[in-house]
Amino acid sequence: MPQPPILRATEIFFSVQGEGLRQGEPTIFIRLTGCNLKCSFCDTKYAWKGGKPYTSPQILEEVTTIRRIFQAEWVCLTGGEPLLQDLAELAAGLKKEGFQIQVETNGLLYQDLPVDWYSISPKPENYDYRPEYREIAKEVKIIVIRELNIEPIRRLRKEFPPEIPIVLQPQSNKKWSLSLGRKLISQSAKEGLRNIRLSCQLHKIYGLR
Repeated sequence: MPQPPILRATEIFFSVQGEGLRQGEPTIFIRLTGCNLKCSFCDTKYAWKGGKPYTSPQILEEVTTIRRIFQAEWVCLTGGEPLLQDLAELAAGLKKEGFQIQVETNGLLYQDLPVDWYSISPKPENYDYRPEYREIAKEVKIIVIRELNIEPIRRLRKEFPPEIPIVLQPQSNKKWSLSLGRKLISQSAKEGLRNIRLSCQLHKIYGLR
């Protein structure tokens, strides 16, 4: 009998979604270990390596145990970069348990999964992503780093359908990043770029994980 695939996860916990259009919703997070980019501005560098080995049934057991205490409808698969690992069995199990699934990804990898909400965050220098996300992403997040200018915003707005929001997310709510985000949202509006939004990291304001 084949052995179930082993996943590596850094942490599994309940919180609220702190980023993007699902901000404030109760969510169970599965933070998977490993990343294919390792950006210098990453705020979850602790998830790049290590982690704990799990089978998909073990993760499902932990998630359903959390749900007995916190009645969350959503599970968020995040990282690191969650799509480095084969998530087919885990995603199928989560759907069987009645969860809605969000995946947070840098967009360079793709798996055909029963996902309800893809949140992609293309990264510099090139802000590349897989073309599949042009139709299935629910939001595109751009981290407001010091080097960010209007060009990637223009390009991504042109490449994605107008109903998919482009969300400018300040880097760890830092003052300089908030200021630059305000400048870029104003410039976007002056240029007539539609459905560009300014956000924050809500969980850091509330002091949550």
